[in-house]
Amino acid sequence: MDIYTYPHDILRQDTKIITEFGKPMEELAENMLHTMHLSNGVGLAGPQVGLTDKIFVCQAPDEKPWVFINPEIIGTSMEIVPFEEGCLSIPGLYADVDRPAAIQIQAYNVKGRPFKLEAEGYLARIIQHEFDHLKGVLFIDYLKEKKRDKLLKAYDKRMRG
Repeated sequence: MDIYTYPHDILRQDTKIITEFGKPMEELAENMLHTMHLSNGVGLAGPQVGLTDKIFVCQAPDEKPWVFINPEIIGTSMEIVPFEEGCLSIPGLYADVDRPAAIQIQAYNVKGRPFKLEAEGYLARIIQHEFDHLKGVLFIDYLKEKKRDKLLKAYDKRMRG
């Protein structure tokens, strides 16, 4: 699968609810995980591969892979922590982003079965980052305007060669 990069329009689109599960959804999730691994990423959302569907996959180091379909974050911790983030859709750009340290999320698996997960640390961060993609939000949107503009200017210059 191709990974769409900033400033492609699809990265800013809202996504739609998935209503069909089964073999095609299992294959899509497998392909997304494969693409994520090939790109040395820890998460990948539908819009990043050209889809307007509410799906993302992720895998924190030394943990099992996760597939989230139609996810909803239903709780967050009061504790907010900074951590350097990057994104496969904005290659080479990294910045500290403040996010809740822990989250609760509910979603569906590839077979259409609902599940809930409480995550903290790195996995919670990955989930929040990928969940944002489903709303057309990128990690750079959390940065102060001056810092974001500086980073995007350098990114632009690098992408143009």
